Amino acid sequence: MFKKILIANRGEIACRVIKSCRRLGIQTVAVYSDADRDALHARMADEKVHVGAAASAESYLVMERIIDACKETGAEAVHPGYGFLSENAAFCQKLEAAGIAFIGPAPHAITSMGDKITSKKLAEAAGVNTVPGHTGVIEDADHAVKIAAEIGYPVMLKASAGGGGKGMRIAWDEAECRDGFERATNEARSSFGDDRVFVEKYIEEPRHIEIQVMADSHGNCVYLGERECSIQRRHQKVIEEAPSPFLDEATRQAMGEQAVALAKAVQYRSAGTVEFIVDKERNFYFLEMNTRLQVEHPVTELITGLDLVELMIRVAAGDKLPVTQDDIKLTGWAMESRVYAEDPFRDFMPSIGRLVRYHQPPESPHVRVDTGVHEGGEVSMYYDPMIAKLVTWGKDRNEAILHMQEALDRYHIRGVLHNISFLNALMAHPRFQEGRLSTNFIAEEYPEGFRPADVPREDPAHAILVAALVHRRYMDRAANISGQVAGYERQVHDDWTVLVEGVAHHVHVRPENGGYHVDYDDRQFAVQCDWQLGQPLFRVEIDDKTVWFQVERDGIRYRLFHRGAEIDALVLAPGIAHFQDLMPEKLPPDLSKFLLSPMPGLLVKVSVSEGQEVKAGEELAVIEAMKMENVLRAQQDGVVSKIVADAGASLSVDQAIMEFA
Repeated sequence: MFKKILIANRGEIACRVIKSCRRLGIQTVAVYSDADRDALHARMADEKVHVGAAASAESYLVMERIIDACKETGAEAVHPGYGFLSENAAFCQKLEAAGIAFIGPAPHAITSMGDKITSKKLAEAAGVNTVPGHTGVIEDADHAVKIAAEIGYPVMLKASAGGGGKGMRIAWDEAECRDGFERATNEARSSFGDDRVFVEKYIEEPRHIEIQVMADSHGNCVYLGERECSIQRRHQKVIEEAPSPFLDEATRQAMGEQAVALAKAVQYRSAGTVEFIVDKERNFYFLEMNTRLQVEHPVTELITGLDLVELMIRVAAGDKLPVTQDDIKLTGWAMESRVYAEDPFRDFMPSIGRLVRYHQPPESPHVRVDTGVHEGGEVSMYYDPMIAKLVTWGKDRNEAILHMQEALDRYHIRGVLHNISFLNALMAHPRFQEGRLSTNFIAEEYPEGFRPADVPREDPAHAILVAALVHRRYMDRAANISGQVAGYERQVHDDWTVLVEGVAHHVHVRPENGGYHVDYDDRQFAVQCDWQLGQPLFRVEIDDKTVWFQVERDGIRYRLFHRGAEIDALVLAPGIAHFQDLMPEKLPPDLSKFLLSPMPGLLVKVSVSEGQEVKAGEELAVIEAMKMENVLRAQQDGVVSKIVADAGASLSVDQAIMEFA
């Protein structure tokens, strides 16, 4: 067994690997960039080595610096995590030449499976079902249109060296094919340094289901069940679960056996994932093989009881797999939500900044949090904006969902925007709860984007009650402050008016049996709570049901968060509540004549000029953020009066790009 391992990565996956190493008694070395000097993974490791500037191309992707760090610290092996150098065959070869073990597959397997064109040919030869398409490299847009016409629309244009949803476009006609070819090629060149693109048939109503495999260097290979990864946005996974609510045992076995056959065809070693696209009739087709640990591996760990990182380390050290296929049993149900620093109400634009408050839900047999951040840390513009992976386990799917909903309620993040409201909405969506999923789920259910009105509210009365209860607790404290002038002591009333969205709600709150009795809207509630003033989480028992709210106070105004909903409440004594209607309203400035940057990023292209007439839907500018190209289009007809920002500018959120007449 290795005595010291270097983790050639950052963030939550680096922290995840460190945890397994600690349990195995293995020392760890972290590498860090300028932007990650105070990062959690650098704090957790036994040693840390600086490898360069903030940009990954000048730090985490510089092979020589990683190898030098191994030599400097005496690390015997490298765990690459995912992303960065995890699927770089040249890196494996350089490590081997330096006498350092790579905790992953051999270069041959990485090269074969890392190229989507080559991997599809190998899959066909191994008897694995493949999607109809053209496996040759597309020369230009005209060639793409010709091939697409032969295959039949819709088609998918995909970067050969792609991954993570980058370099992928769906085309339903010739115009979209030409535009998609340009976007996919540009993203592929920017993200992977390889602009090759190929075309295949797009499967309608598809599910994305993947098989986890684990193989050793002694010829043993097993599959560890499947993961349902159909809930995606822009080809990026949002929710993953294991097992899939769609597969039957026969399909699971057939997919698993084909995944093993493909792994054996390339003499695979270590953890790997074979991804399939599955249609509504349970026909399945090979999509790609990821020759690394997947982001969503925790759900497999929770239902199998296996530590995939430990298995990777043992296999890399030459051990045989400790399990056979007959030993693999799937127990219960696991669900994973990817918590991102992004604004779901503004087309999920990345949010960067400092985590002013960060309190994750407590871990338990039902809740696991894989994170690489800490309170006071920074979400940087240089890397993926993932905050954490929140994972829950239940004896069945419904229980896993319920644990997820409660855990999301208890996740307290301030300082950056986040997608918890969106994750909560997905968990509560009837179609999701029924398991009627496809990769088009988000596009179909939120065609106009995600809006505040899309956030579900279990029982609107609960928010009204909590606002009144919190205010009552503050008023009780004020009444008991010592030193009050005799005869002018503060009196606490039982009746309050809670104003929410301009509507007045009359609530009666009186202490009773160590808790409170609440009358509201012709309903009566028995309430118990142990909340202390100033705590951000408010746990309350309402008629024997536990409910969690997040509470922020500003005088007599309260902001409540529950099940993803954000509720602003103003609590007043009934006698003065009507005066609130007389208060003047401050209107926001009119910015409708400006094109504003919806995200921080690089202005790659300004597509129009001053004085030009534009039509609704016409391309105005292209912004690159997180190595993804985002096209900004005109919302209505108009004339460009002034270009405010030039191509090449680094933009902040809401920075003006151009002004319209």
